[in-house]
Amino acid sequence: MSSPAYPCQFDIGFMRRIILPVAAIVLVAACGGKAKEAPLPPGSRIVALGDSLTAGAGVTPEQAWPDLLADRTGWVVINGGVNGDTSGGALRRLPALLEQHKPVLVLVALGGNDMLRHVPQAETIANLGRILDMIKTQGAKPVLLATPKPSVAGAVFQNLSAADFYRQVADEQQVPMIEYAIADVLSDPQMKGDPLHPNAAGHAQLSQNIFDALKSIGYAAE
Repeated sequence: MSSPAYPCQFDIGFMRRIILPVAAIVLVAACGGKAKEAPLPPGSRIVALGDSLTAGAGVTPEQAWPDLLADRTGWVVINGGVNGDTSGGALRRLPALLEQHKPVLVLVALGGNDMLRHVPQAETIANLGRILDMIKTQGAKPVLLATPKPSVAGAVFQNLSAADFYRQVADEQQVPMIEYAIADVLSDPQMKGDPLHPNAAGHAQLSQNIFDALKSIGYAAE
């Protein structure tokens, strides 16, 4: 929805970034009331599994959020993003990533291209479920990152929101979900290099958003 016609203007992106850490805490509390996870020490191996939003389309590898998250935490974050990838494509390449890197945590940021290509939602849900199952079977911890649903109104009013099916997947799989990190950035035109991808400032903010959410979950140290 549009912002109210108050005498002064509000920076919507700023307000979203202010409430994001609180929203992340509420989200984690809603996921079964589980105790926080133990913090992962520096040197822990993390895989960021995703598409161009993770790969860093339009920015250098060092500017993409996985590298920035590694700098912030001291973790070894492997950028497993592939431009244009779908949940089905990521499912096919996940076994090799798990075997090669043996991560303790996998951040799953997929589904945007499925929506853009009109992949049946049931297929996306099934693929994400299999991805999360595979991660858990290999002894790693998964975290699901929601991608905003395509919306002209959401883009115009700078208020994109996560597609509903992510909540279904997270609930069924009993895994933490980071709901607002990507939508927060892609709602702000100043954070985007093109209509679909963050610029360098957007990736910096995305890294901050993900870090704050991982702190709420417990994986990142305070």
